[in-house]
Amino acid sequence: MKILLTGASGMIGSRILAEAVRRGHEVVAVARNPDRIAGGPRVTVVAADANDPAALIPLAGGVDAYVSALSPRSGGDPKDETLRWGQAAIAAARATGVRFVLVGGAGSLKLPDGSAVLDHVPEIYRAEAAAMVALRDVLIPSGIDWTFFAPAGMIAPGERTATFRVQADVLISDAAGQSFISAEDYAVAMLDELERPAFRGRIMTAGY
Repeated sequence: MKILLTGASGMIGSRILAEAVRRGHEVVAVARNPDRIAGGPRVTVVAADANDPAALIPLAGGVDAYVSALSPRSGGDPKDETLRWGQAAIAAARATGVRFVLVGGAGSLKLPDGSAVLDHVPEIYRAEAAAMVALRDVLIPSGIDWTFFAPAGMIAPGERTATFRVQADVLISDAAGQSFISAEDYAVAMLDELERPAFRGRIMTAGY
């Protein structure tokens, strides 16, 4: 499989890149600062603006799947930033027919009682979480082949165990009420979904 990956130098994106290469896939890794991404035999690093559909369309046209691991971290308006690169990605997927899988946010999920996780997100993270919810709401009616993959409530560097739970749009928590997944296991779940799609046109999540 050949994968287009934006956000490849970030905490989650770098682990998706490593997992894809580990499984023998080719990756076109897009970054404004390509020197931050380690190349390799199966990695093509491209300098491009992920906010520009004209830059993304030629890249998306030559791959089997497009994965976005971007997040709003510029310090500006999180919603505006997220919708700019999100809508550029949707435009590229629409123009090429490529499958689009988005690294979403846990705030876009529901709790088991049906209430929104966003309502419980700490204020310090609320604007970023709400930005991802706004993109989710644009993605759902977009008409493209999409999957919105929200991690658990907490995601951080850790171990690759390949042992976790995956389900649709309800937050996964363990027996102690903690919702967590390592970035390494999130990447495993991402590649599992790319190789064996089970959540096309749906919101999914993974956790322990």
